[in-house]
Amino acid sequence: MSGKHYKGPEVSCCIKYFIFGFNVIFWFLGIAFLGIGLWAWNEKGVLSNISSITDLGGFDPVWLFLVVGGVMFILGFAGCIGALRENTFLLKFFSVFLGIIFFLELTAGVLAFVFKDWIKDQLYFFINNNIRAYRDDIDLQNLIDFTQEYWQCCGAFGADDWNLNIYFNCTDSNASRERCGVPFSCCTKDPAEDVINTQCGYDARQKPVSGISSCRLAQRVLEELLNLHGDTVLSSSLVKEVDQQIVIYTKGCVPQFEKWLQDNLTIVAGIFIGIALLQVRQGSLMDVTGK
Repeated sequence: MSGKHYKGPEVSCCIKYFIFGFNVIFWFLGIAFLGIGLWAWNEKGVLSNISSITDLGGFDPVWLFLVVGGVMFILGFAGCIGALRENTFLLKFFSVFLGIIFFLELTAGVLAFVFKDWIKDQLYFFINNNIRAYRDDIDLQNLIDFTQEYWQCCGAFGADDWNLNIYFNCTDSNASRERCGVPFSCCTKDPAEDVINTQCGYDARQKPVSGISSCRLAQRVLEELLNLHGDTVLSSSLVKEVDQQIVIYTKGCVPQFEKWLQDNLTIVAGIFIGIALLQVRQGSLMDVTGK
């Protein structure tokens, strides 16, 4: 009788403090994410004018910090207090919440595989919608610049997608100095330049073709296009692409993202499987502790 009484609490104590320690870290990470999100909103004046939340036409990256931070904070709090106080309600809440998140992740993965074309169209719409709002929010601007620099891309499917932005479109009525250009993050990088040239994208989509054969980079690009299209006569669009590739990235971010996923499929799948196993393990430990 006494043996059973001793053995039960010993196992429960180990599990309890393991869950508590794990969720303390999770909880503090949630607080950090929430703090960053609220600080960013305060810097942009959103906290003093809540109605401005709906003014941005594109995606505000701060929402990502707030949502992720909020979920981590709630889960971490429930896990910490539930494990430490052996509160059955909080432990069950943690397990159910974690199960819902796992189910949503699994559903999203299946839907993304089944409806690949629809996901691609939505991604195209999402990127173009944020291109329109590029100058409206500094956080969104930094996110787009980081994406285009990291994947060496420009626009959703090409540099001409920047015609959707009122500052970069090529219409005659556009009086902006950035007319018919692209953001600096679309520019090909020169290893010899230590300082970023933020004006490198000016007029990038309307530069006249001049001296192509004398430029080694353009000659290499021309050879690649000839290998791709055969010995056909270069059309004006292909000549324009040759000219643009000297200055900016001409590949869109959607195909570059697809290529990145294919190249890193094993790593991405491993990360998602690891997160899923961790969630299942945490949920099962919570069930054991709550009993």
